Amino acid sequence: MAIETIVIWLLVGGIAGWLAGLVIKGGGYGLLGNIVIGIIGAVVAGWLLPQLGILIGGGIVGAIINAFIGAVIVLFVIGLVKRA
Repeated sequence: MAIETIVIWLLVGGIAGWLAGLVIKGGGYGLLGNIVIGIIGAVVAGWLLPQLGILIGGGIVGAIINAFIGAVIVLFVIGLVKRA
């Protein structure tokens, strides 16, 4: 895996995690936490959205949107677990 790929993953994860933290109240976990949430969200959305028949275009913008949707889902689930 090239270093550029890792940097892109970190950037996409950071942006998606930050945006998701803005949307979900109390969802901000700092820079490192947002990156992790964004990357996990990208994996979740990468699996879940095609199962639902939702396909988002390619490219960096599509990757950010995909990761954002997944990060919102992950933060929502974390919020549910915290309440229980």
